[in-house]
Amino acid sequence: MEHARNRLQKLVMDAIRRAPPQEAPLLGWPVACGAKVAERTRALSYAQGVLCVEVPDAAWRKELTALTSQYLATLRQLGVTRIEFVVAGVRRKAQAER
Repeated sequence: MEHARNRLQKLVMDAIRRAPPQEAPLLGWPVACGAKVAERTRALSYAQGVLCVEVPDAAWRKELTALTSQYLATLRQLGVTRIEFVVAGVRRKAQAER
């Protein structure tokens, strides 16, 4: 089963690589993190190698930060060198104060 999942992931990533470079990391996030995490998170933006991902709360940010190297193993092929996890609402509040 693991072999089939890896093969499917490779096929999906090959298709995503054909997307415009600015969109590919956003499309690749759910593939890298898996369905359960993708249900609770959202790739917001990608610029200069940094993928910004919105998470529900600080506990999620801490947990996913610990898994960053695992996610980067998949996302590096799309140009991602760093993932920044931001808590939902906090980012928008900070932008509104500017």
